[in-house]
Amino acid sequence: MENLKQKDETEERLEKSGFVKIPWISRIAYGCADTSCNIVYGMINTLLTLFYTDYAGIPFATVGLVMLISRLFDGSSDVIMGVIVNKTKSRWGKSRPWLLWMSIPYVITSVALFTVPQTSVTIQFWYIFVTYNLCTTICYTALNVPLGSLSTMMTRSSHERDMLSVVRMALAPVGRLISVTFSMPIVKLFGNDRSAWVKAMIMWCAIAFVLLIFSFSKCKENVKMPEKVSKAKVGFKKNLAALVKNPYFWATLILWSITCIHATLVGTDMPYYCKYIFGNSTWMYSTLYLAENLTLIGGAIICPLLLKRFNKRDLSLAGCILAVAAQVAFMANAQSFEWALFITILRGIGQAPLTALVFSMMGDVIEYGYWKFNIRQDSLVFGGGSLGFKVGTGLTSALISMLLTSAGYISSNAGGAVQPQAAKDMIMAIYKFGPIAIWGVAVIVLLLYKLDKIYPQIVKELAEREAMEME
Repeated sequence: MENLKQKDETEERLEKSGFVKIPWISRIAYGCADTSCNIVYGMINTLLTLFYTDYAGIPFATVGLVMLISRLFDGSSDVIMGVIVNKTKSRWGKSRPWLLWMSIPYVITSVALFTVPQTSVTIQFWYIFVTYNLCTTICYTALNVPLGSLSTMMTRSSHERDMLSVVRMALAPVGRLISVTFSMPIVKLFGNDRSAWVKAMIMWCAIAFVLLIFSFSKCKENVKMPEKVSKAKVGFKKNLAALVKNPYFWATLILWSITCIHATLVGTDMPYYCKYIFGNSTWMYSTLYLAENLTLIGGAIICPLLLKRFNKRDLSLAGCILAVAAQVAFMANAQSFEWALFITILRGIGQAPLTALVFSMMGDVIEYGYWKFNIRQDSLVFGGGSLGFKVGTGLTSALISMLLTSAGYISSNAGGAVQPQAAKDMIMAIYKFGPIAIWGVAVIVLLLYKLDKIYPQIVKELAEREAMEME
């Protein structure tokens, strides 16, 4: 009887500290916010480069320079946004209101990306530089950083964060499927010219706006920290020092970056691969993209069942090893579309666990930092993580641009040009070897990741510490 009473008291204490169960409508709404972001950002990460080079006629070198310089600006915006979110005070909380405030600016700047004027290369450079940074450096950052930290504001339960992360990453690819898979056919339907891209983007942005408003309306911040913690003022230097000393922050930063770098590398190179290697830029690209993302969705849905037997690290590690093995097998017949489709599905199965669980792992990192340094860094952890993935994806885009430029790729404003063999060889090499390097790094990081083993003890000690602070 005494043990049962103690158990009830522990559960009540945990619930007061924010270890609450999240209803399904809120889980779905949270996931829909990432669906919205990926409807737009999926286009930016995959087809925007193709639009610039093959429809707007902008040289690859110019596009690559914009991507590279922009990431230098973007590098500071995520950390700054993390600090801003941490200081935000509103009737809706710290993270949640940003979904509402940034919804309209985000969709407007996203459409502007595809309204490049037909003028000199210099003016085009400055136009895409300004619009790209307004959209990604400012608006996307002001959405994505709060969205990441919102999960830790909704609950402190590791299991519930697992579910939020799984639902988020099951719904995130839906956004990419909506826009990326169907954009090329729709662009062809609307006339296969620059104005057709603008019309397609307006369609996607309308859907993105509705989903952001739905997410804002159904998500709620439930975490209430002890007054001593919530009112404690910690300087930026101390915050940054604690973040830098947190080894699991660096691990999850790299892992999150890897999932995004893969999407950028494959998403950017795949349209060119289908167009110039397979000889079809419409249905083959859409089929491969659809297959990979449906696999990711299916894998994310299965993850909760697998988590009953395996922890997050072991499940993700096994998946990353499979992704590496699948990509190695791809090189056996790299010019076969059927083989590429099979490998895409197999690689997607391997990617799914890490992609679905990385945000839950970042939530665990926040609790670890709070336990280790007595400083809660919800928004700063996600801001730093967002910095890593943006710099990684920007450098990836820039590297692809430089490699293709060095191989003699020819840009066009008429839907494409006849490419030299060197450019085709480079397109193939990027697609063959890039994913092996990326997922190989993930395997190494996960082999060193030990947080899952000590996390239950961390939660127990935090609950006891907070109970004493509330007395």
